[in-house]
Amino acid sequence: MPADTSAPTDPVALTAELIRCPSVTPEEGGALVLLQERLEAAGFTCFRADRNGIANLFARWGEKGAARTFGFNGHTDVVPVGDAAAWTADPFGAEIRDGRMYGRGATDMKSGVACFAAAAIDFVTQTPPEDGAVVLAITGDEEGDSTDGTIALLDWMAANGESMTHCLVGEPTCPTTMGEMIKIGRRGSMTAWFTATGKQGHSAYPHRAKNPLPAMARLVDRLASHELDQGTDHFDPSTLAVVQFDTGNDATNVIPAQCRAAVNIRFNDIHTGESLSQWLRREAQDVSRQFDILIEPRIKISGEAFLTPPGELSALVAKAVEAETGVTPELSTTGGTSDARFVKDLCPVVEFGLVGETMHQVDENVPVEQIPQLKAVYARVLKDYFA
Repeated sequence: MPADTSAPTDPVALTAELIRCPSVTPEEGGALVLLQERLEAAGFTCFRADRNGIANLFARWGEKGAARTFGFNGHTDVVPVGDAAAWTADPFGAEIRDGRMYGRGATDMKSGVACFAAAAIDFVTQTPPEDGAVVLAITGDEEGDSTDGTIALLDWMAANGESMTHCLVGEPTCPTTMGEMIKIGRRGSMTAWFTATGKQGHSAYPHRAKNPLPAMARLVDRLASHELDQGTDHFDPSTLAVVQFDTGNDATNVIPAQCRAAVNIRFNDIHTGESLSQWLRREAQDVSRQFDILIEPRIKISGEAFLTPPGELSALVAKAVEAETGVTPELSTTGGTSDARFVKDLCPVVEFGLVGETMHQVDENVPVEQIPQLKAVYARVLKDYFA
């Protein structure tokens, strides 16, 4: 049965309903069930693309394979609450206090999902395009390993002949002011763990042992001191941070047999995960030979750097943002990773969403006034895209 078109969909109420769904990764918590009900009532055809216990929702209004298919991508899963006693509000209560709505996912990113769902529902029920389709691809695995979330949705789309010609990801993108930033790409991310193995011994007789710590210290210093690049037109310089250095040794009279360290690299489009992996392995091998200490690397590439060059899509979103917020947005590639790194293999993608100052924090919250503002941006994007 078609949705009631007499009144617009309230994104504030929908945000509150989603926050009240305890969807800590990998739990669905009722969030996608709620969204499917609302979308189907508005005429969307919905499918579940669940994989390995992760819930994913694909919704389409319009014909499959339409020449112009605008997509939204986002997630309803949230990070754990942490210390519940430190919260001043119920993490899943959606309490509104002093003009702010509190709850896990208020910023990241149940408000974003509520806004693009509300905008899409109103658009297709009140001013449906004559030729085109609107797609919503919503996952429950963005905050987790991300192996069975948006990737599973894209796999399902490929297997079922579904497509998007352009996509907008609703992640929080604004540092401090609503409207100030659109993401047109993301740095790549990877982590390397190193294990250096020597021979344990008494610290008073170091010649009888083989100490792995100086070798690891040398390796970490070489990696941290190396300038990866000086940045590009759209990316800041790549960075390498030492995030772990541990022996597990509490004794001062024992030379340990092993030492472990880890580094995290955020890299621009000068590099690939593989090129950096080769460099890390070469450095480890070189230090290993110098110290006669076995150093074994283990590397995980979480995402490659990508860029959607400024053009039709970024201009469309920027125009909508400026019209609804009065702020001219900066086109940026800063920050961490997002599921846009997967969507970019299917179609051009940019990201725009709320101010992200409180995401993942105790008392995560969103200014209530920003929620209808964000819906208005998404609604204008749809209107202008299909004009």
